[in-house]
Amino acid sequence: MPLSYDTIVVGLGAAGATAAATLARAGRRVLALEAQDRVGGRVKTVPFGDGVVEVGAEWIHGTDNSRVYDIAVKNNISLVPQELTMNVFKSNGEVGESDLVNELLMFCLGVVEHPPKDPEPLGSFITRRVKEYLKENHPEVLNDKDFVDEFLEFMNLVINNYEATNDWNDCSAQTNYTELPGHQHVSWHRYGYKTFFDILLNTFSNGPGWPTLDIKLNMVVAQIIWPKDCTGQVKVVSKNGDTFTADNVIVTVSLGVLKEKHADIFYPPLPKDKVESIERIPMGLMGKIIVSFENPWLPSGVFYGFLWRGVDKAGVSDEDYWTTRIFGCSTPMGSKTALTFWTSGDVGKMVETLPEDVVKRKVMELLRKFMGKANIPEPTGIIKSSWYSNPYTRGSYTYDNLLVTQYPNARATLAEPLRDVAGTLRVLFAGEATDSTYFSTVHGASDSGYREAMRLLPSSKI
Repeated sequence: MPLSYDTIVVGLGAAGATAAATLARAGRRVLALEAQDRVGGRVKTVPFGDGVVEVGAEWIHGTDNSRVYDIAVKNNISLVPQELTMNVFKSNGEVGESDLVNELLMFCLGVVEHPPKDPEPLGSFITRRVKEYLKENHPEVLNDKDFVDEFLEFMNLVINNYEATNDWNDCSAQTNYTELPGHQHVSWHRYGYKTFFDILLNTFSNGPGWPTLDIKLNMVVAQIIWPKDCTGQVKVVSKNGDTFTADNVIVTVSLGVLKEKHADIFYPPLPKDKVESIERIPMGLMGKIIVSFENPWLPSGVFYGFLWRGVDKAGVSDEDYWTTRIFGCSTPMGSKTALTFWTSGDVGKMVETLPEDVVKRKVMELLRKFMGKANIPEPTGIIKSSWYSNPYTRGSYTYDNLLVTQYPNARATLAEPLRDVAGTLRVLFAGEATDSTYFSTVHGASDSGYREAMRLLPSSKI
């Protein structure tokens, strides 16, 4: 006879692991079903070079009231803040004006916190504000049209990597996203972000796990049948035909998966307003290309910005265009012999389809073009992220596009649970896309998992 559970959690990323752990800690019988062969979702720590690298989420963004930061501190894990300061290089191999670029970069990231009164694409808002800033503080720079154009294109790419967008005008300056106070780039360094999941699931330092939590990996959910008009149990059917039953289910799959599969998964189908939210909220892509070297040759935790001169960019072939959409690279905190190149949007999707040896060769050509005066060794390995082509993620994280002002409650609607005729909670939703202010972050995803677990516990005030 199959075990019956109090709750089934679908997906074991930050939202699912937090929900499952919160319920199991309270003594509830929980089954967690994860489609991939590992826990973590869009957090993926991989041994590489002389340590570990993050193929997915890289940092803790903010330290005040952060579930992720607090759990690390409580477990005596030292975290390392990483500065976003750029060492700037130009496409002719010269060293760029790093002080000016960093001053403007920090200004641009700061104005995002003070959006305009009227709806506006983020790119046009930042462009206007930075030109005002230059007029007031560096009027002579405004006369250098080439530099201004080069910086704005560089800033576009930086914003795209924050937002997981294809162009900074795809997102709204009037976002609902809110930064947690505190340092925005805190690294798990050699511990790896996977440590967050070890702690949550009580397996850190050879912990025994939670006795009332069963975890099944490689378990793809095909259908969730919930009793809308009666009082039976929720049935979760896997792709290989296994059926599991519970009083309720918490669905934590990515918005990318919901966009592709919601009509197949849920029976009865999701209500119209929830489907509209799934369709309206955009899923973005942030891609990484990580190369390793035999020995360390760059300092750890440093960013290198690439400023393309117009004349050099014009000479790049269509085939290699994607290399011009990499804003720069950084040395990760967890491996002294690795280097991460950053891209996003459509170019990120295309890079996922290219052969590894081609990508490795081209990013090394790019690196030598900008930093060729340094003695650059040959790489020994490469990892490409594949968040878009991965059928269990279909993207990296969500952002606020220009529709956000028309549909300000889309995320709240996505988060609303489904109840049966008696008002009993049956299908609950968590994940970064369901958090109205901290979406796109691990702490937002974790908060959403806790939020849904607390709906199911007697002490719940939600």
